Amino acid sequence: MNNLIIDTASEEILLKIITKDEEYNIKHNNSREKFDNLVNLVFNFLKKNHIDLSKIDNVFINQGPGKYTSIRSAISIVKALKVAKNISVYGYYTSQIPNNKHNILLKLLKEGRLTKNFIQPKYLN
Repeated sequence: MNNLIIDTASEEILLKIITKDEEYNIKHNNSREKFDNLVNLVFNFLKKNHIDLSKIDNVFINQGPGKYTSIRSAISIVKALKVAKNISVYGYYTSQIPNNKHNILLKLLKEGRLTKNFIQPKYLN
């Protein structure tokens, strides 16, 4: 099972792929320039790591709390992937990943603690 994690809720944009055998990740500054170009960052990251989008089973997206525009950009991309490629989408909150250990998302999914196709963002005031 191939999983893509998109986290734009903090000071850095994190893209991470977790497959059965490998893990890949990249970080970018969470700046206007980067999140305006987020779709290209995602596709370039997949291409660089030789992962075809059709091979992604799940996408996890950090719903916040975080900056409105960066979270909305990520949500838009994830919803487009869901519609175009029928990929399962799971939202999570920063509080669910202690010490930025994103691998815990697979455990939360297995335990049924993440809701499929339900995104409910939380923005910073």
